[in-house]
Amino acid sequence: MDLRPPGTPRQRSERVRHAQLAVPFVLIAAVTVVDILAPPDVHLGPFLVAAPALTASFRGPRMTAFVGLVAVIAQVVVSAVRTTLTDLNHTFQTIALIMISVFVTLFAYLREEHEKELMQLRSVAETAQQVVLRPLRDRIGPLRVASVYLAAAAEARIGGDLYAAARTATSTRLIIGDVRGKGLDAVGEAALVLGAFRAAAHQEADLRRLVDYLEGAVAPDLYDSTALDDDEDEGAGPRSGEDEGFTTAAVLDVPDDEPVLHLVSCGHPPPLLLLRDGRPVPLEVARPSPPLGLAGLVDGPVAAQTFSFEPGDVLLLYTDGVLEARDRAGDFYPLTERASAWSGLQPQAVLDHLCADLLAHVAGSTLGDDAAMVAIERLDRPRRP
Repeated sequence: MDLRPPGTPRQRSERVRHAQLAVPFVLIAAVTVVDILAPPDVHLGPFLVAAPALTASFRGPRMTAFVGLVAVIAQVVVSAVRTTLTDLNHTFQTIALIMISVFVTLFAYLREEHEKELMQLRSVAETAQQVVLRPLRDRIGPLRVASVYLAAAAEARIGGDLYAAARTATSTRLIIGDVRGKGLDAVGEAALVLGAFRAAAHQEADLRRLVDYLEGAVAPDLYDSTALDDDEDEGAGPRSGEDEGFTTAAVLDVPDDEPVLHLVSCGHPPPLLLLRDGRPVPLEVARPSPPLGLAGLVDGPVAAQTFSFEPGDVLLLYTDGVLEARDRAGDFYPLTERASAWSGLQPQAVLDHLCADLLAHVAGSTLGDDAAMVAIERLDRPRRP
């Protein structure tokens, strides 16, 4: 779900495109008039090449070719007024203008084809992401839930942000995470994590064993078989560094009959607990686990920590796209500071305020990364699924 106002960015973009298109024609008119009025030894005709070159940067090949044609006609008019059409100087200027117009038209064609490929890639990735990321129900057991996904505006940069919820006989389990990387690979990794969570959340009685299961589902996909064969020949170990993939995640278990929650943090930003008295409290675990996919590099068992979660409290889960949103001055979004004003609100209202405030924070810019958010409120009375 993307909460940007529908149609508004597109309308603004169209106005900008129309304003941009006026520039090359104004340039052609200005150069033509000044060139005609200039002294005989001053020639401004070469400046006409700027018109089609500028057009190629924001319009397609047809409009670029048309602007180039207008520029050539303007050059011919200047030649006829100042000297003759057969004047050697103006003849070479006209030929050069024609050649450059052809080149920039070809450039505009190649750029347009590349943009089409990016749009197709983004469309496929968004479709895949919508299939993978199922919407959460607004009531799950004794919890009221709301969720939202804000997509970054950059083309072909679909992220691997994920969230899901599952019911057990005595509790509700939730996961929120962020796969390293972008595009279809990240969506595929997110599908792998979500599939493992949905399969095991009902079966694993212990939260730590559930996280171990998720780690086991992700870890085999970290290594390329060809690279492993080469490493075995050379006596080297698995790949590391930039070739490694991983998923940060927060996995929670919220019992129906206790005002607490159990949390395992796998390198993920800490959930934010909005208490009824107005204090936002980050749930920092004492022993965080490494991101999913990297547990084999760190010794030690998975640790779960228990926090108070009273009726009326709202728990905010989010990905790092929220914290990394910058304003024009480059300042990060101050989530904890802003969240102090949202206590007492229901989950959907919290997310509405957060999304509006986040987009206002980056006004004139875009989100640098996708942002997923889930708000959860514990109700006074448990509700059967």
